[in-house]
Amino acid sequence: MQQRLPSLLDPPIAFAHRGARAHAPENTIEAFDLALRLGATGLESDVWLTADGVAVLDHDGIIKQGLRKRPIAEVDRSRLPAHIPSLAEMLDACGKAFELSLDLKDPRSGGAVIDAVRNHDESMIERLWLCAPTVERLVELRSVSADVKLLQSTRLERIKEGAERRADTLARSGIDGINLNRRDWNGGLVVLFHRFGRIAFGWDMQYEHELRDALRMGIDGVYSDHVDVMIDAMKAEIGSI
Repeated sequence: MQQRLPSLLDPPIAFAHRGARAHAPENTIEAFDLALRLGATGLESDVWLTADGVAVLDHDGIIKQGLRKRPIAEVDRSRLPAHIPSLAEMLDACGKAFELSLDLKDPRSGGAVIDAVRNHDESMIERLWLCAPTVERLVELRSVSADVKLLQSTRLERIKEGAERRADTLARSGIDGINLNRRDWNGGLVVLFHRFGRIAFGWDMQYEHELRDALRMGIDGVYSDHVDVMIDAMKAEIGSI
């Protein structure tokens, strides 16, 4: 069996993707609460801003109103379906004893997210991981908060200059790490980003063998729909979490 490579985070974070979406309706208070009860150490979701500037959690950012489909950005918070929670509502329901990874689907949402987390609990800012597709957007957020964690979420094939140069760019820009699909990662790539002091997260890890392989590579955080499978894999590879 391959010896486990060291990770920068000990233990790695077990993120419940859109809450425990394999066990409850995704991106609902029920799913987030269940994920924590099943043992997840982190929650993940996507963030959009409503027309009146409220950060809400939804994957697609589109709702149906009658026969019409409308972007969340064009709808006030009060007119959204009841199952879509605001970030503040989720935090009030779930507390603060977890890591929080948010994919900033709405480019305007970063500041509102940071404000909502600060209003909930200032100490949670250091456990807030904001993901965006471009370095430029993340650099703008770094000027808003020195303590929030920032990750570029992308695919390896989109990094035209190569992984080593990208790791150097992230380090020089004050970006904490990178979030890649599970198919992109291998042990050597994890070691490369770690050499620059950058965090390595991996998403879309649904099966035990995928999770255990990633953990042996030294990955710092994994995202899964199947919280029970993820926690079992974590315990098998690293013991208590």
